Amino acid sequence: MSTSANAPAFRIEHDSMGDLQVPADALWGAQTQRAVQNFPVSGRPMPRGFIRALGLIKAAAADVNTGLDLLPGRLGKAIRAAALEVADGAHDAHFPIDIYQTGSGTSSNMNANEVIATLASQAGRPVHPNDHVNLGQSSNDVVPTAIRVSAQLAVVEDLQPALKHLRRTIERRAKSLRKIVKTGRTHLMDAMPLTFGQEFGAWASQLASAQARLDDTLKRLRRLPIGGTAIGTGINAHPQFGRKVARALSTLTRTRFESADDKFEGIAAQDDAVELSGQLNALAVALIKIANDLRWMNSGPLGGLGEIELPALQPGSSIMPGKVNPVIPEATVMAAAQVIGHHTAITVAGQTGNFQLNVALPLIAANLLDSIQLLANVSRLLADQAIAGLKVRRGNVDAALARNPILVTALNPIIGYEKAAAIAKRAYKEERPVLDVALEDSGLSAADLRALLDPAALTRGGIHEGAGGGG
Repeated sequence: MSTSANAPAFRIEHDSMGDLQVPADALWGAQTQRAVQNFPVSGRPMPRGFIRALGLIKAAAADVNTGLDLLPGRLGKAIRAAALEVADGAHDAHFPIDIYQTGSGTSSNMNANEVIATLASQAGRPVHPNDHVNLGQSSNDVVPTAIRVSAQLAVVEDLQPALKHLRRTIERRAKSLRKIVKTGRTHLMDAMPLTFGQEFGAWASQLASAQARLDDTLKRLRRLPIGGTAIGTGINAHPQFGRKVARALSTLTRTRFESADDKFEGIAAQDDAVELSGQLNALAVALIKIANDLRWMNSGPLGGLGEIELPALQPGSSIMPGKVNPVIPEATVMAAAQVIGHHTAITVAGQTGNFQLNVALPLIAANLLDSIQLLANVSRLLADQAIAGLKVRRGNVDAALARNPILVTALNPIIGYEKAAAIAKRAYKEERPVLDVALEDSGLSAADLRALLDPAALTRGGIHEGAGGGG
């Protein structure tokens, strides 16, 4: 903090526990300062999305309290304006409280109340952080509401668009590569052929399923416990407060929110947040699968599969000249691994509390928002820096396909499994195309075998007819 030579470094603020020194230029008050001193844990403040949600909730509450004639119009207008400045990020430097704080998030709620009260008081009439900004509210319903609001906005505004972009990029590449046949693999071993379009299409379907699961989860996440105040009874709140705040938040954010039917549940249990984390966990698993498929397909370029070439983005080694690594898939795997770790922490946090209040709310908020942001960011990177520009190494793909003895599977209905297995083993041993060995051992004509062992036809499945014999 920089101050002029004559300016005081601190001012005295007061709360129910007494007087306290607060930095002179800080917008916060005594309760925030106590939390700053009490929780020097990680050095990481609550995330931007959570602070935004607090500002939106305080703005909505001011609107509602004014409309219910519980707050004078001038005060309500000043509080709303200040709260929207907080929501827009104009005062993030004045939200210093560590993630690892009081489990109810009371410190962060009071941080918002104090900053907004200070800003609103600049209009000329004193605004009290508890009596005015926090009117009709408790930290116990505000913070669980902020978790739901911030997480839903992050999913709707960031994650879902990123997933849609990734899925469409994959679908576009699947369409462009739909006629290129390659060797399939199970257990990392040669298997029946498929097209790149089919392989990429499976990735796109994984993402579509992830999007659907997220959409379903939002139906429950949007239920807000605001109006339940301390434990769910709604003490000190107008009976219409929760419903009207949910409606006001929907208008402010252009995203649907609802007042929870049972506010005891929304305060005591954070199962909706745990469910969302579970869907993020499943998405992380899907992204790891896609990223690792890309890494394997890109491996080499000489000693690996060498099926594709990912865009070269940076030198891959400080000692090996010319080496280029699949850095975007690697970053994706690491980000997704962190999301899986966050889910474990959120699962534990969701259990943490007794009776009427969960007491690990700031951790749930921070981990949820970090997971959403990580997944959104790597989804866009995977689309734009890896999949959009990858090239198929057609020569390697065709050569591997031509040598694949597993194509002999198509002969099972005609010559039987054991005879087909013998042909495959001989082709492996002699390192010869399966077609050549089958010509010698199957008793089928060259024309029949070419039809039966056509890789493109085999990608369409079913029983391929056109050859005589049996077995």
